[in-house]
Amino acid sequence: MSSRLPEGWVAKESKSRPGVIYYINQVTQETQWDMPTEPATGGEASQVRASHLLVKHNKSRRPSSWREDNITRSEDEARKLIDQYRDDISNSGNIPGRFAELAKQFSDCSSAQKGGDLGFFGRGQMQKPFEDATYVILLLVA
Repeated sequence: MSSRLPEGWVAKESKSRPGVIYYINQVTQETQWDMPTEPATGGEASQVRASHLLVKHNKSRRPSSWREDNITRSEDEARKLIDQYRDDISNSGNIPGRFAELAKQFSDCSSAQKGGDLGFFGRGQMQKPFEDATYVILLLVA
């Protein structure tokens, strides 16, 4: 039996069972104990493209941005701004255009310069909650 893994799989040592190897399907991020014999497959794209309009608050992981050195707004204030932006975008009649305009003006992410466009990315490249939401939205839209 060959020790070479089929394409799309990664082997890792278990932290809970030292010396025991498990395998990660890089397409689906599912794990298994048995060595895979076929290339990794799954029901979703290996990369997605997303845009966002990031509104940070004073309890954000890093409460600063290209716009403000020290963000002082509360989480509630940030949520209210997000709701206002969402309503503005939804009622605009030009959702992609208005989203990009607002992102350029108000996003706390450096992607603001590109209208919030984050480009293409795969699993493991973004913070997990954002990544998961992006892949769920992709499945709902596709």
